[in-house]
Amino acid sequence: MTAVLVTGGGTGIGAAVTRQLRAAGHEVAILGRRGEVLAEVAASAGAFAVPCDVSDAGQVEAAVASVTGRFGRLDGLVLNAGVMVPGGVASLSPSDWDTLVSVNLTGAFLVARGALPHLLAARGSVVSVASVAALRAPAEMGGYAATKAGLAMLTQSLAVDHAHQGLRANVVCPGWTVTEMADEEMTEFGGPRGLGVPEAYALVTSLVPQRRPASAAEVAEVVAWLLSDAASYVNGAVIPVDGAAAAVDVGTLPFDPRVDVRRDPQEGV
Repeated sequence: MTAVLVTGGGTGIGAAVTRQLRAAGHEVAILGRRGEVLAEVAASAGAFAVPCDVSDAGQVEAAVASVTGRFGRLDGLVLNAGVMVPGGVASLSPSDWDTLVSVNLTGAFLVARGALPHLLAARGSVVSVASVAALRAPAEMGGYAATKAGLAMLTQSLAVDHAHQGLRANVVCPGWTVTEMADEEMTEFGGPRGLGVPEAYALVTSLVPQRRPASAAEVAEVVAWLLSDAASYVNGAVIPVDGAAAAVDVGTLPFDPRVDVRRDPQEGV
């Protein structure tokens, strides 16, 4: 039995990872800013809830101490906490940028740094939940993509620096996944188009080779595998979990009979 800390454990992929690990008999502590949501997942899964804003260094230090005090060890860390603020460089405000960096990147750094001595003692494993946006630049999501790409490199740096000490550190990059956060995006995207949430998911994944979004449980299975001894020589890997979305050659999409390429008249021919 191992002890694992999951950030952003109150919803979505983090909650699914927590349930998956608890079902396999592991001890799990979950961190998150929303105490009530966190408590619900902890109660249903049998996890240890620690309210914590990962962008606050003091709170992170106290949270890691609480978790290691509770379990006496720490074998795994899942860096899943994240926020999404849409916008490219031209439209993001400095405060939006700071929000993205403080949670998606600085928060991951603070938790990893605090947990690292315990993970090294256990010859443990880190899995970061980035995004396919870390691999391919999405439209009008430049800040989010930059922080997720940074998270991937932060994780690979952990592998390079500490693999000789027994640490493994890997990244999963989910594509569209059915979660509470994505549901909100589907509502915003689908509303003006007269689409419900399921129809919006279907539209945004229509050019994904698998033609559907992932479930949070499907992503959690990959995270759990990377934490396990079955992945003992997988280190520094960045693994898309995206239904082959990142494998698509966008230059050939106009040949797809389902695609209607429309030019913006203001951009010219």
